[in-house]
Amino acid sequence: MASDLKFYQLLAHRVRLILGKDKNAVLSHYEYAKGIKILRRSAWNETRNIFLMIAGISSAAFGLESFLIPTGFIDGGVTGISLLASRTSNLSLSILIVLINLPFIFLGWQQIGKTFAFKSIIAIALLATVLAFVHLPVITNDKLLVAVFGGFFLGLGIGLTIRGGGVIDGTEILAIYLSRKRSLSVGDFILLFNIIIFSVAAYLLTPEVALYSVLTYMAASKTVDFVLEGIEEFTGITIISTHSQEIAEMIKTKLGHGLTVYSGKKGYGKSGEKHDSIEIIFTVITRLEISRLTNEVERIDPNTFIVMQSIKDTHGGMVKKRAL
Repeated sequence: MASDLKFYQLLAHRVRLILGKDKNAVLSHYEYAKGIKILRRSAWNETRNIFLMIAGISSAAFGLESFLIPTGFIDGGVTGISLLASRTSNLSLSILIVLINLPFIFLGWQQIGKTFAFKSIIAIALLATVLAFVHLPVITNDKLLVAVFGGFFLGLGIGLTIRGGGVIDGTEILAIYLSRKRSLSVGDFILLFNIIIFSVAAYLLTPEVALYSVLTYMAASKTVDFVLEGIEEFTGITIISTHSQEIAEMIKTKLGHGLTVYSGKKGYGKSGEKHDSIEIIFTVITRLEISRLTNEVERIDPNTFIVMQSIKDTHGGMVKKRAL
């Protein structure tokens, strides 16, 4: 009985901290329920993140042990540098992955946050431990299959770890930091970084190994993009029409999607300059639904102006199609 009372006291204390209340504040039923809901959501998110990171580390270790390490192929980024240094110097890959990533993790601590850096340190340490003590069988010796599937499993591991809130390759941390100091984008820095790595690999190893390593990098980077952007590719649709109410009703009833309507003013168009008020519709759909949406909109108003933009990911709201 005393232990149960202590548990509820600790729980109430935690709820007060989450809600920003004083430690002796009396919580209403609503506040207590709200705090418990936040705690449950936080616990679920952390559990999911841990699972994603474990799955990511396992996949990356599989790609390295069963494909890349036996054939001597490398990847881009910090992992590629570690593989290249390990092959040319006979140093332990596990030690190199940790040592080479440390400066990037420290940079991530400063630029992103302590939680991110802590998760990344744990993920990299676990990957290094698996590589040192767990030896997986070689799947194939076919160079093309090794390059493609080695890159796939390594990219899957990197992407899942990022989904979990950390990294096992610190290249993007440096790219983000440098992009803030220079005019080049993150993608430009990563590209230049990897061109240097593969050029060095062609010189120290062979041009053939470097070319296969480029295939590995392409497979890994595409897989990372796939994991981070999700299975469905979303598209943001902005619709400007004088029949906005009919179009909004069509999106809700026929397509079953949520939408946002905001007020705007006409500026300049085919008919010249105007300043009439107009309702603008914004919705998010999958790429497979674009054709149906545009056809339905054109039936309502052939003169509708539609703007489409790619969206990497979404959170909250009603994006998924609801049952009609």
